[in-house]
Amino acid sequence: MRRILHTRVLAITLALFAAASCGDSEHEFTTGACYFVFDNSVHQDPTLASAMNPMAPGIFCQITTAMRNGATWFDFTNNGGASSSSIQNAVDTRRTLILGHNNGIIVGYGALSQPAVLYAFDRECPNCFDPASIPLRSKPLSMSSSGIATCNVCKRQYDLNNNGFISAGEEGKRLTRYRATTTGPYGVLSVN
Repeated sequence: MRRILHTRVLAITLALFAAASCGDSEHEFTTGACYFVFDNSVHQDPTLASAMNPMAPGIFCQITTAMRNGATWFDFTNNGGASSSSIQNAVDTRRTLILGHNNGIIVGYGALSQPAVLYAFDRECPNCFDPASIPLRSKPLSMSSSGIATCNVCKRQYDLNNNGFISAGEEGKRLTRYRATTTGPYGVLSVN
C-alpha cells in the first residue's frame, strides 16, 4: 500500500511539473518565419558591425529592406543614431530573405548578461501588430539610445537588453525573438 501511494504521489508530481513547464514562458524563441544571412565581411557596413560586436553590448541595429532604382537595399539604423545602406549583391539575391513579420528585425548584444547575449527581435510590436489583418498595418518599434524599444500605438516599452520584456506600460507579450548567431562585427550574421 505504501509503495502504491508513493508511486501515485510521484506520478502526480511529475504531471504537475510537466503541465507547468508547457506554458508560454518556456518558449524563448518564436516559430515564426524569419530568415536572414548577411556577410558583413563583404558589405563592410559599420552600422550593423556596431551591433554585432560583443565587446559593445547595448547597441542595437534595426534591419529593413527597400527597393530603390530597381535594386534591393539593406537599410541599417542603430540606437545611437547612425544609419547606412548596402545594396544586395549577387550572393544576397540567391538567398532566401524573410525579415520577420513585416520586413524588419532588430539585432544586438544585450548589456545585462555576462557573457553578452546576441538578441534578434521582430521590429513590430507583438501586442499591436496583427500579421493576419487586411490591410496589413505596420506597428514598428522605435529605439532609444538606452536600449528601450517603444510602440507608438500602445506606448509599451520593451527592454532590448533584457530579452525584450516589457519595462513600462500595460502587461502583454514580450518582443518576438528569433535565433541569431554571428562570427563577429565584420563576419556573418545569421537570423532564423
